[in-house]
Parts: sequence; structure tokens; C-alpha cells
Amino acid sequence: MTSVRWFEPGSFESENHFYTRVLNAQIHTLVRFFMGLSNARIVERYCHLKPRVDKAALTALLAEEPRHLRWAGCDLMHVTTEAGDRQMVVIETNSCPSGQKSMPLFDDLKEQGGYRMLVEQAFVGLMMKRRLPDGEVAVIYDKNEMEATGYAAALADVLGHRVLCAPFLHDAVDPDVRFDDGLMQVRDATGTWHPIRAAMRYVTQRPWDRIPMHTRTAILNPSVVCLAGGRNKAVAAKAYDLFNARHVPMGLSIRTPETVRDVSLQEVPLWVQSMGGLAVVKVPYSNAGQGVYTLTSPAELEAFMGQHHRYDRFIVQGLIGNAGWSSTTPRGRFYHVGTVPNHHGDIYVSDLRMMVCAGPDGFRPLAIYARRAKDPLTERLQAEKPSWDMLGTNLSFKRPDGLWDTETSRLVLMDSRDFNRLGLGLDELIEAYVQTVMAVVAIDRMSEQLFNSRGRFRMKLFQSLNDDPRLLREVLL
Repeated sequence: MTSVRWFEPGSFESENHFYTRVLNAQIHTLVRFFMGLSNARIVERYCHLKPRVDKAALTALLAEEPRHLRWAGCDLMHVTTEAGDRQMVVIETNSCPSGQKSMPLFDDLKEQGGYRMLVEQAFVGLMMKRRLPDGEVAVIYDKNEMEATGYAAALADVLGHRVLCAPFLHDAVDPDVRFDDGLMQVRDATGTWHPIRAAMRYVTQRPWDRIPMHTRTAILNPSVVCLAGGRNKAVAAKAYDLFNARHVPMGLSIRTPETVRDVSLQEVPLWVQSMGGLAVVKVPYSNAGQGVYTLTSPAELEAFMGQHHRYDRFIVQGLIGNAGWSSTTPRGRFYHVGTVPNHHGDIYVSDLRMMVCAGPDGFRPLAIYARRAKDPLTERLQAEKPSWDMLGTNLSFKRPDGLWDTETSRLVLMDSRDFNRLGLGLDELIEAYVQTVMAVVAIDRMSEQLFNSRGRFRMKLFQSLNDDPRLLREVLL
């Protein structure tokens, strides 16, 4: 990872911020049509297909301007039941998500694409809503340098002045980012510390252990959204439940696999057994595919139980597999629709990342991409093969030097060639967008609940929601 850099206006170069195969890709016509739809048209279509949905309630959700979580992405899977009821199911929500470098341009004449849209819609709006201290503007990151620098270059163009871009790793001995009484400071290459009035955060690995809950610097997104569900799957599940309790009478609900929260390590085998011996166990606070275990055999369960785990609590979810093998849960059995069969007849598990941003005019879709698993889905489980290779879709992995890289061979673009392999239509994209917005609103509202009337973080409330001593010790107030 490179050192701190300044980005001047006019410094955005597409080849530095998009994958090579994206530079020459043409966005699929159906995806382009979806991205160009207004929220009003999306509401009309959604309510036409789901007459029980309260049109005014959905319109209000899409028009909402979140206070904390203004930029997020959901990972969703296209699943079906044995009766053929197809759904888009939320697997997790990510604050500060990736996706720009994988998205073909909506308009070839606007080469900054979603980078600039996010800056204009979400970041500038945030700056206008806060009384800011004097200082520079910065982008801080711990991975995905390609997108972090893209945001810095786009910011420089939108603001008309130079922007700092600095790495901020959780294990750095002498980091170039620090906080002094809530004010972020960044040290440039000359050793000079600069106060920061506003910053974009692409810090994804346990940001709460080095970014305080209370800052004078305006940050997109603040670290509280990670604790409230953006990087905390346990609290996210509770946020979804609270949202659904209010909105189910309006015909709206966030759909997720069956989820059991706050599970101790010793309890994991009991919950796996209750789901028919098939389940997904997750470390609630991990991301980038880390800390996710697909358990489909006694051997995989034994291997999981034998590992050293950083935290004391887990979540157990119903496993979505094939028609012949999936978890048995109170919500029924789901299995993957998967990709369109290739010329060998192979079907692969795939997910869909829907990235959104929100500003004064409400939500907008920002970028979309998909990922497929390494191995094809089989009709029967094969005990000798790791189930993750067939069910895991995440592309990120840690190199031996500790830095992050991406397995791009399994990336599925929204272009005229790749998109057709997913077997998705316009209504599935609309459903994914609506599910994403609802999940983001749920987490934003949970974030708001974690502050009292004086704007102070409610640690006792958070502890009651997520009583994991190791996590609580990490939270920097």
C-alpha cells in the first residue's frame, strides 16, 4: 500500500480506477434502463406486482435521506422455494462497499461514473449539513486502493481543490491518520500534519477500534454505522427485525435467511443440528468473505469448532444450497437459482451487489456487480470437497504479505456479455434495489438509536444489543 498522496483537480485517470476489462465494457441495455428509472417509476412497477404494498410508505422510504448511512451496498442472492417462489434475499449489508471499479459506465461521456455521483449526492450533501472545522478534505482507506484513490480524484474535481488520500490500517505501528479531540489529522509525505474538516472512509476492518464514535470531522460513513449493522451482522439482524415489525403491515419486509443471533461457540453444534445439519456460521464483525463458514458435514463442523476465534459470539443462518440439500428452517427451504447453465451444463451459485447512495433527493442505485462461486453447484453433497468452493462467492483474499487482493476471474460484470449469465430480469433488479434501501434505512435508524438526545453514544444500549466483551473493549468513544 502506497503512502499518503495529494490528488489535484484533473487527476482522475480511468485506467487507474476501473478494472481493465471494465474500461472497454458496454453496460447491458436492461441494466442501463434500470439505472435510469426514477424512484417514482420503480414504485409504480413494484406496487403493480405487489398490490399489498403501501405505495406512500415505499415512496417515503426511497425518498428518505439517512442521517448516518448515506452510502452502502447489499449482497443479495436469487433464491427459490420448492414451490418455485423466486425471491431476492439479503445476505448482508456493507457500509463503505466496493463496486465502482467493476461497473461499466452509464454514460460514456461521464468517465468518472459512480465515483462522481457518490461524491456529489452523498458527500457534498453531508458537508452542507454540518458545521465543519477548518481543514482539508481527505479519503482514508485500509484496502481497495483503486477505488479509494478514485474517490479522492473525483472529490478534487467536484470541490475544485486538492484532496489527501491516506492509508489507515488497524495494525499500523505509526499510522498517518490520527484524532485529536475528535478532529481527524492526516500526515502528508513531508511529515506535516493537516487537520481534516471532512473525510470519506473506506476503512472496513474493525473501524471502530481507531475511528471514534464522536468526531468533529464529518465522515462518510461514520464508524457507528458499522456497529449498527454495516459491519456487524448480529445487530443488523436486530435492525431488520425492528424494521419489519413496523413495515410488514404495509406489505414491506427485509427478506433474509433464518438467522439465530448471539450464539456462543458451544451452542453452534446445537443450532446446526436444528437446521438439519446444514448451516452457515458467521463471525458477526468480519467482512470480505472472512469469518464465514459453510457447514455441510460433521468434518466441517469439527474443523470450525477446532479453530481459534477472536470473538465470543456468532450468528447461525440457514444454508441456501440446492433443491436436494438446504437447511430446514421455520421459513422453509430455499435453494439457489444460480447462473444460466454453461455449455457443460454447470450451474454456479452467484450473488448480486447492489450499491446505493442517498442525498437530499433520496436514494439512487450507484453500481451493480455479481460474483460466482469457484465450483459448480452439485445435485448431491460431496463430503470430500470443501462446500465453500461451491457456495462462497466473495472475491477478496489476503495475500501472504497481509495486503488484500481480488480474484477477478469470478467477477460478473453488468455488461452485454456477462449479465445474461445471471438469468435476472428487470423486476429482480428492482426487487434487489428495494431490499437494499430497506436494509440501509433499517441500519441508519439503528445508528440513530445508539445516540442519546445530547448526541452521545449509548454504550449500555449497544452492550444490551451486542453483549460481546471482546468487541466492546475495541470500541473507541
